Amino acid sequence: MRKNVIKEILELLDKEYGTTKEQFLHQEDWQLLLAIMLSAQSTDKQVYEVLPNLWKRFQTINQMAEASIEEIEQYIKTVGLYKSKAKNMKKCCSQIIENFHGKVPMTVDELVTLAGVGRKSATLFLADAYGIPGVTVDTHVLRISKRLGLAKGNNPVQVEKELMEVLPKENWNRINFQLIYHGRAICTARKCHCHKCFIEKWCEKRIEK
Repeated sequence: MRKNVIKEILELLDKEYGTTKEQFLHQEDWQLLLAIMLSAQSTDKQVYEVLPNLWKRFQTINQMAEASIEEIEQYIKTVGLYKSKAKNMKKCCSQIIENFHGKVPMTVDELVTLAGVGRKSATLFLADAYGIPGVTVDTHVLRISKRLGLAKGNNPVQVEKELMEVLPKENWNRINFQLIYHGRAICTARKCHCHKCFIEKWCEKRIEK
């Protein structure tokens, strides 16, 4: 895809969705990491609603590590997959304390050793916490990137690499939330609303018109 086309697409995404996003409520880095973990297969709204009471109860990483899984569940039970997330949250905090002296690591390779943290969550955390440039690929980014011809890979790692090659580095961190918003509102997996799409003319898979 030509650079001028990519530039125009990115400018339209910036105009429609902005260049910054609201972060999850947190005071400590470990809290932000757990909030990102909670957001997997859940809506941001669900996560926003549980965080105030969650952080009121668990103000230190040690409190989370020492709590029972059952207690953690009570604070996040309105979030999808809350049982497995509660288990991972407790173990993740224990691992941070035992393996990283209580400090959340600052590399993807180290972050993915933590319970419940995949490459997507790790990259997103580093971008949100430290502004470290990285492309976070979820189902929306994977789907829309391929429809626009920005990438051709069939898995998140391939698409991440391709997007990092074609996108300016200053766009890496925000392409994720921009395409998530676009994927939820317009370019959905089941039914695309192409008549509402402001980047439809570049789509290589115009479907469900």
